[in-house]
Amino acid sequence: MRKQILTGLVATLALTTLPAVAADNGIYLGASVGQSGLQIDDFDYDASATGYKIIAGWRFLDWLAVEGNYVDFGSGDDRVAGTKIETEADGISLSAVGFLPVGPVDLFARVGAVDWSADLSSPGLGSGSDDGTDLTYGIGAQFRVWSLSIRAEYEMFDISDADLDMISLGVTWTFL
Repeated sequence: MRKQILTGLVATLALTTLPAVAADNGIYLGASVGQSGLQIDDFDYDASATGYKIIAGWRFLDWLAVEGNYVDFGSGDDRVAGTKIETEADGISLSAVGFLPVGPVDLFARVGAVDWSADLSSPGLGSGSDDGTDLTYGIGAQFRVWSLSIRAEYEMFDISDADLDMISLGVTWTFL
């Protein structure tokens, strides 16, 4: 009898912890901050900057979400042939995010599109801008405790004639 009561108590305690590790589906909001890098293929330009993003998503299945982000890649500069060139870039992305829940941790991958704009300026050469819509993809992991998630992520943005990436650390909150 004592063994059955102890087994029942252990089972009850185990069941009460399930909501803490179950996938937290619903609408979520968050923010991330990180380091962005821009390499322009046409000339030897390589700059990094501090960037951030605002996150809004809907995880409608344990393994799938749709996520929209505003991404500000910050402003960076580099010298090309002795001339200082400054860049600023930002964009809005929409992605499908696939999750692999492993206990309280989600491994995830994303693929989608980014509508971006970039400005380039140089004190001696003037300025210019470009924009477009291109592919974005990335991988990451997040640790969940109830509705709060702490995430780390690496994203690539395949913008025309350049390579733009961002590594970030952020938080999201899921509203049920």
